[in-house]
Amino acid sequence: MTNKRTITIFWSLVLFLSSFFLLTNLGYAADKEKFTVGMEAGYPPFNWTQKDDSNGAVPIQGSKDYAGGYDVKIAQKIADDLDKELVIFKTEWDGLAPALTSGKIDAIIAGMSPTAERKKTVDFTDVYYNSNLVMLVNSEGNFTDAKSLADFKDAKITGQLNTFHYSVIDQIPGVKKQTAMDNFPAMRVALESGKIDGYVTERPEGVTAQTLNPKFKMIEFEAGKGFNTSPDDTAIAIGLRYNDPDKAKINQLLASISADDRTKLMDQAISQQPNMDDNGSEQDEVNEADQAIVGQTEKKSNEPWVIRIARENGKAFLRGAGTTLLISLVGTIVGTIIGLAIGIFRTLKKPTNTVARFFNKLLNILFSVYIEIFRGTPMIVQAMVIYYGSAQAFNIDINPLVAALFIVSINTGAYMTEIIRGGIYAVDKGQFEAAEAIGMTHAQTMWNVVIPQVFRNTLPAIGNEFVINIKDTSVLNVIAVSELYFQAKTVAGSNFRFFDTFFVVCVIYFVMTFTVTRILRYIERRIDGNDSGSHMSYANQMQVQETEKRGA
Repeated sequence: MTNKRTITIFWSLVLFLSSFFLLTNLGYAADKEKFTVGMEAGYPPFNWTQKDDSNGAVPIQGSKDYAGGYDVKIAQKIADDLDKELVIFKTEWDGLAPALTSGKIDAIIAGMSPTAERKKTVDFTDVYYNSNLVMLVNSEGNFTDAKSLADFKDAKITGQLNTFHYSVIDQIPGVKKQTAMDNFPAMRVALESGKIDGYVTERPEGVTAQTLNPKFKMIEFEAGKGFNTSPDDTAIAIGLRYNDPDKAKINQLLASISADDRTKLMDQAISQQPNMDDNGSEQDEVNEADQAIVGQTEKKSNEPWVIRIARENGKAFLRGAGTTLLISLVGTIVGTIIGLAIGIFRTLKKPTNTVARFFNKLLNILFSVYIEIFRGTPMIVQAMVIYYGSAQAFNIDINPLVAALFIVSINTGAYMTEIIRGGIYAVDKGQFEAAEAIGMTHAQTMWNVVIPQVFRNTLPAIGNEFVINIKDTSVLNVIAVSELYFQAKTVAGSNFRFFDTFFVVCVIYFVMTFTVTRILRYIERRIDGNDSGSHMSYANQMQVQETEKRGA
């Protein structure tokens, strides 16, 4: 009974905390009709994430952070013209197109070029900005003096996945083209660490990168020495669904914004970008005009970057950690319940009735398919299919957090089913016979005899699944869930200090997993301590008591 009480208190506490986090994370209400815009919020100066609403920043849906940048300024003008409330939907680059076609967002305003390939699935407005391609290199590397594409022979160059930036690398003679990366923070980390020699980007991003981090240098090319591009490649437009009724009105608004006004908006966005590099380091490679645009300060600080990042972004990291814990906690609990239910069902004796035997076999087949699919496919693929696919195929709009909870739960359930089934079969058959001998039903046997032992025997496996879920939630940023890893990429994308930022997040992940492991070990010891001195099963104890009663 003490064991049961300990287990009940533990799960009650877990459910309470899960409910609390769920209620504080769900919900997004507004009176006006919404204009939902998708972006990475991590590609400065076009878009970035910040902690407050300064300089016209807009709240990010499902988060306490705000999005700012040139794209946000354009989006705000469009929303005002349409008399709608602007909502920023933050997700990975690869999640933007599925989010648009599935109806999760109304538009993509994220520095996207209207290439011929993209036009097959996404409709585009008129151009709202034109940019030039440049190369960002390591300022301590071998290509800082490059003047033309020919100077990048034998250089390890990459670009962002699914962008024309990556395709133009083929124009560099003798280049060592590297695997494409899915976002700019990943490329900046690779560049700073020396894994690559450079990556293709656009001038505004290059100006920002080299100004905020002295380890980066932007290489601009003179006419005839750079990339050959078409107008569609260097143009940036707004992505819409086909037959969008607001397209004409949006184009009309864009036409009213002159080229000078667009340049001023971009310069303003660059100057308003959160500036993290105030360590007083000299940056001779940045020309005076660019420094004036960025508005770089020269305040000196002796505070280590790791401490500073933790101090200034502590709340954002805690929110991300809270979301990570919520998803992994609920996913582990629900997944264990699913595994327990299916595991128990699959250990039942085959019914003798023909109809019951048919449905029993059918359910077993369905459960087998479920287990094989969710154990045999990556969680990131499951997230894309369930979140975006459900909207496209069935017009089901799921909250990102709810979708994340569902995905992790059913994924965990597939693994826990086999673990629970093995735990049930590990219980000695004699205990089933003893329970049957004293007149216990199958349900009573399972609840009073088998499940307590299965829970104790599988508790290490449950704890392991919990730890795995804490780490695996990092893939859920593709469906706009602002968990800890996504928060880390956001911060690193703003301050360009990747090692320091991810070191802080690494410590947070370790603290979470270590704490969870210690708590579960404590529970194991408590259960083992209560059972010490007697390992007689519950059924055997009941049989002895029944025998004593009959003897009396």
